[in-house]
Amino acid sequence: MFHLLKFIIWLAGIAVVIYFALPYFGYEVNVNYFNESKTACQQKLNDCSKNLVEQGTKNVKCDFNCVDPKLIIKKQ
Repeated sequence: MFHLLKFIIWLAGIAVVIYFALPYFGYEVNVNYFNESKTACQQKLNDCSKNLVEQGTKNVKCDFNCVDPKLIIKKQ
């Protein structure tokens, strides 16, 4: 149990160091990514549901992958 707690503390420490070191290398953590992409994702889901009603369940292809982890850390 002690080793697990120690590992979690080390992991949190490394995450904090990386968070503050990223701007030095020209990157920033996009903390508003999920709020900004929520409307785009909702629009995709609305379009997909409209296609589902129009074309039926056999021909519709929906992309439910709304979160792109590559965009969470962006180059300034």
